[in-house]
Formats: sequence, C-alpha cells, structure tokens
Amino acid sequence: MSKAKFSIGEIIHHKRFDYRGVIFNVDDSMQLPDEWYDQVAKSRPPKDKPWYHVMVDKQRQTTYVAEQNLESDIDRRPINHPSLDNYFSKMKDGRYLLKPIKIN
Repeated sequence: MSKAKFSIGEIIHHKRFDYRGVIFNVDDSMQLPDEWYDQVAKSRPPKDKPWYHVMVDKQRQTTYVAEQNLESDIDRRPINHPSLDNYFSKMKDGRYLLKPIKIN
C-alpha cells in the first residue's frame, strides 16, 4: 500500500490535461473495473498506487485520476464546481475543509 501524496480538500493540477480541481476522495489503489482502465487510462498509470476522485474546476464533471498525473496547484484560487458545497464547508489556507458529519 502506497501513502497518498495528496489529500481530501487539496487543490490539484492535472499535468497531462491542464485542469484544476479539488480532491474529494482518495483510493489506495485503482478501484474501477479493468475494462474502465483499458478504455480510459491510456497512459497506463500504475493500478497499485493512489488514485483520486476530483471535482473539475468550472465543469460539472468529476474525474478519477492516478497520482502520477497530478501536482499541487500553485494558483490556490477557489474551485468552481456545483457539488463543492455537498462535501466542503469552507476554504482555509488554500485547501477545502470537509463538512462535519451530522449524526442523527
């Protein structure tokens, strides 16, 4: 198991496709079916390294990205995504803070 370089709430930049986003979940290794990997992951990133669920800035979509394709975003401007408020409460020191879990 590899230690993830990035964490939930961190703003990242995709090195290959030049977009910004915020991480909203982290997997220790690739968790989607091999069929998805064969069709989508054309650069063949390692399956046994961390993969990230990312809300894409100024889009409605989310992506699933291998760690090797990400770098820290030096811009640190806020992300604009319609699902942002579902996960995060606010931005502090250049990263998003998860909303507290409400227990009934």
